[in-house]
Amino acid sequence: MNRVDDAMDAVVIGGGFYGSALGVYLARQRKLKRVLLVEQEPALLTRASYTNQARVHNGYHYPRSFTTAYRSRVNLPRFVRDWPFAVKKDFIKLYAIAKRNSKVTAKQFRRFCREIGAQIEPAHPSQRSLFETRLIEEVFAVEEYAFDATKLARWADLELAESGVQVRLSTRAVSIFRADQQRLSILLRDEDGIENTVHSRLVFNCTYSGLNQIGGDFPCTRTGIKQEITEMALMRPPLELEGLGITVMDGPFFSFMPFPAQGLHTLSHVRYTPHCSWADAPDINPYQKLANYNSRTRVDRMLRDVSRYLPSIRGASYVESLFEIKTILAKNEGDDGRPILFEKCIELPGCYSLLGGKIDNIYDVLEKLDAENLTTALEK
Repeated sequence: MNRVDDAMDAVVIGGGFYGSALGVYLARQRKLKRVLLVEQEPALLTRASYTNQARVHNGYHYPRSFTTAYRSRVNLPRFVRDWPFAVKKDFIKLYAIAKRNSKVTAKQFRRFCREIGAQIEPAHPSQRSLFETRLIEEVFAVEEYAFDATKLARWADLELAESGVQVRLSTRAVSIFRADQQRLSILLRDEDGIENTVHSRLVFNCTYSGLNQIGGDFPCTRTGIKQEITEMALMRPPLELEGLGITVMDGPFFSFMPFPAQGLHTLSHVRYTPHCSWADAPDINPYQKLANYNSRTRVDRMLRDVSRYLPSIRGASYVESLFEIKTILAKNEGDDGRPILFEKCIELPGCYSLLGGKIDNIYDVLEKLDAENLTTALEK
């Protein structure tokens, strides 16, 4: 391990999009001089920040959670403004409402979109004809985008360096201890097993699925967390579906979304994308569980069900599947809400746990931090 300063103003654990954006924020907006970002993978934004639907939400996906929908509606234009180089807009996004087993009707969906101020209009007849009319009530054209995680990773590399944030890759934060009244001690271990300890006034745990995998004096999050092993099937779309993003909702249905990082589409299905789930606990390492999992694709089952609603999907060709851990707050499992987790550790003043379920949630995290007096975090 290359040596880092052993006295920091802040340590950010986790180099996904949230951890990277937070590191830049602390250095630039909060003017902290000594910020260290620690990531256990050999590169930034290679886990959940990469392996997902790559959707920049605009609220449509959450008709059963008004708060989540509205926050996405507010945050989308901000995300497009701040990361325009990573946003893919050159496709048409369609939302279709199923006639059976949907938890929202077309009429309810229209009203919901009006309430959150989201653009919606009837799809063109040529687009409507792609769907099986016996199973689909209505199809709408909406305003929603995708993002390229590889471009965000390049942004993170550059911005962290220019902001003066020290970055340690292939390095894991093993434990956090209270060193004294002013500092926390963070034990780091690199890929060769070499350990060293750094001290900091502030620690931000942005490890997503690994939130409760840090030892020492760090307790579990007070909010219950659910872990899932999920599958995103990468597909090459047929000619009829090129330039389209499609979601059929709202129930046990599916999405077919552009995946800009590879120039393909992801196919996900509410029933088949989650392979297994469990209540998070410190003695269950989710990454080890994923590494030991028999990652057998369910794409055949996805396609069989999806083709009932969207017959032309039969012309798509399967490329590969991306398996990853998905982390959600247990309390929102029933309503599909995706609020952030923002917890101050009572046992370790100055230590924060942060989690967001969507990329646009980053603004909710930063707004919370704007209200924090970080200079007195350890003095209260």
